[in-house]
Order: sequence, then C-alpha cells, then structure tokens
Amino acid sequence: MTPHRNVSTEVSDFLLNCFVRSPSWQLWLSLPLSLLFLLAMGANTTLLVTIRLEASLHQPMYYLLSLLSLLDMVLCLTVIPKVLAIFWFDLRAISFFACFLQMYIMNSFLAMESCTFMVMAYDRYVAICHPLRYPSIITDQFVAKAAIFILARNFIFTLPIPILSARLHYCGRNVIENCICANMSVSRLSYDDITINHLYQFAGGWTMLSSDLVLIFASYTLILRAVLRLKAEGAVAKALGTCGSHFILILFFSTILLVFVLTHVAKKKVSPDVPVLLNVLHHVVPAALNPIVYGVRTQEIKQGIQRLLKKGW
Repeated sequence: MTPHRNVSTEVSDFLLNCFVRSPSWQLWLSLPLSLLFLLAMGANTTLLVTIRLEASLHQPMYYLLSLLSLLDMVLCLTVIPKVLAIFWFDLRAISFFACFLQMYIMNSFLAMESCTFMVMAYDRYVAICHPLRYPSIITDQFVAKAAIFILARNFIFTLPIPILSARLHYCGRNVIENCICANMSVSRLSYDDITINHLYQFAGGWTMLSSDLVLIFASYTLILRAVLRLKAEGAVAKALGTCGSHFILILFFSTILLVFVLTHVAKKKVSPDVPVLLNVLHHVVPAALNPIVYGVRTQEIKQGIQRLLKKGW
C-alpha cells in the first residue's frame, strides 16, 4: 500500500502481538490472569448486588464504592477477555474501530478511577476530621455532583487521545507490539509525526493523575494528623487500619503506573514484555483488590453479604 491513501482504506484491522517473543508467558500467565478476572468480576458483582439490595447501605460512601466497582468491571471487560482470547485461541486481530474504542475506554476509565479515589479520600477525611458535619457535607447530592464531575472531566480530557491517534496514516504496518491498543504502541505504526500524541498523552494524563494524587495525599495526611490526636481507646488502631489499607491500595494503583512509565523510559535495559505485562495487570489486579479492601473489610458490607446469603438459603 502507498503511504498517501487515506486512513479508511489503509488499515481495516490491527494484529496484537501479545508476548510472541515469550510464548511460554502466555501459558503460565493465562491461568492466574483468568482467575484474577473471575475474582474481579465476582467480587465486584457481589459488592454491587449487596449495596443494591441492602437498604442500610444506601448511603453516599457506598454509592462511591458502587461507582468504583462499575469502573473496575468495565476496565476488566475491555481488556482481559481479548487478552485471554489471544492466549487461548490466537485471536490477535482487532478492528480499527474496536482498537480506538478500547484505547478511549482504557484512558478515560483509568482516569475516572483515579478521580474516584480522590473523592473517596475526601469522604474519609470529612468522616474522620469533621464527623459532626459529615451528614451535611457528604450527601446524595454531593455524590451525584461528584459522579458527574468524574465522568465529564475524564471523558472530555481523554477524548483527544484516540482522536489524535486515529487521524494518523497507517500504511502497511498493522502489528501492535502489545496485548492492548495502548496509544503509543498504536501510534508508532504510523509514518506521521506523533510528537503531539506523545505530548498530550504525557501532559494530559499526568496532569490529571498528579492533581488527584496531590489531593489524595493531602487528605490522608490530614486524616493521619487527626487520628493521632484521638484519645478514645482503639479509635486510632481502627482508623489507621481502615485508612491505611485504602492508602496502600491507592499507592499500588499509582506505583504500577510509575513503574510502567519508567520501564518504557528504560526500554533498552528491560525486556519489552515487562511494560506490556504491567499494562495488562494494571487492568485486573486493582479491580480484584478494590472490592476486598474497600468492601469486604467494611463491617457493614460483610453483614449485608451475610444477610443476603441467609436469605438465599
């Protein structure tokens, strides 16, 4: 094909080269990946059903947990089934439209998840530092406005990523060296200048994520300061146990992104499969851990699940 034909006739689909240099990775990774996927879907579904059916859980904090679970499930369904189809059936082809749709969902929903963590950190800050004002601050209206903000901010600011990538000319080369349609993995196949794509991905993505992280760290710093002043017996341990597990999970979510970026920067010193593996795991590991850390470790949700199980029997 010539490089002057328009994009609609140049490439109709892409091929995902998923660990082709390390075929053994596909074998040993498929089992834990499928188990993590089932755990993520099962745990998040259980959490959503419990919150939906238990009237005592119809509170702002649990609505935020429901939003987080929905985001996790969409991210898992967008990435993991396709990766497993490649591992098990060698179905590496993905259409032009499906590739850029996957790219958009991954970027927007990961940013939404980061923003949701920020709102949840603020919720914990108000609950611990201003408990008397909590019912008047964290209301159903607050959650509705927060959800609209989360959706609108990230849908709008991540929309240019697939648009900039889709407008490039792809002539002949259609093999993506990745398990997913990551922006830069796809853009590198084009003969056009991808400087703008790279700059927007880096500047836009890290501006949103870093602003969320700064507010999350600020919230948990204020929480820690308030907790250390508590005099009630056992209150410090309980607060630190709850918020500590939340903070560790958020730190894991952020750290794996940082490691992914660093491995890309140092790609000549590490195997090309390492950032690909991290990218795949980042779409399933947090989704499997979030409902356990945020949900199952919450006494009210555990009691709600137990009541539902008893009703089922």
